Amino acid sequence: MNFDTARHNMVKQQVRSWDVINKDILNAMLNVQREEFVQVPQRKLAFADLTLPISHGQNMMKPVVEGRMLQALELDAAHSVLEVGTGSAYVTALLSQLVKHVHSIDIHPDFTTAAVKKLQENDIDNVTCETADFFSFEPVQKYDRVVITGSLDEVPAQVFNWLTASGQVFAVIGDEPIMEARVYSSAASYSSHFDTVVAKLINSNQQQTFKL
Repeated sequence: MNFDTARHNMVKQQVRSWDVINKDILNAMLNVQREEFVQVPQRKLAFADLTLPISHGQNMMKPVVEGRMLQALELDAAHSVLEVGTGSAYVTALLSQLVKHVHSIDIHPDFTTAAVKKLQENDIDNVTCETADFFSFEPVQKYDRVVITGSLDEVPAQVFNWLTASGQVFAVIGDEPIMEARVYSSAASYSSHFDTVVAKLINSNQQQTFKL
């Protein structure tokens, strides 16, 4: 299998055709080797229009959802981003190509450890990975963007204290079978971008955790 050809086809036939037109995002998806971030038995499916299992019962998002999410955030090269849910670290790697710095947290230590290794192998040095529970997380800085990759009933109020003056939060809100991907500029103001289904973001005291 020619991974370069498959990656190009993924971007052109799936992501681009789903109205992802931001050239920086498309280039990032062409440059980051998605096959390196999936489980080895799944590599031939790395570019399919599918969610793919990682571990802990979690899944990677479809490439089209990843692209739409990144486009909705209107990222800037000077931004500092908090990613909630490192998972496979593929989205982490994409973010690293688009912003100044990424702080990525995940509830699973093995995800964090694997992410650090994968990012180093791909010569990515503008990411800080940390094992942390979102619901008890206490940041030491403010962020231009917060990307929450698991769904919520609502965005916790404290998250808006983590933002810079022009900061925004991406979150998926609602319940199955239809959830809404939103970008918040404040607790009372948001824009709606697309419908999807993502597992609930659950804290460390519960059995399930977020899906990526």
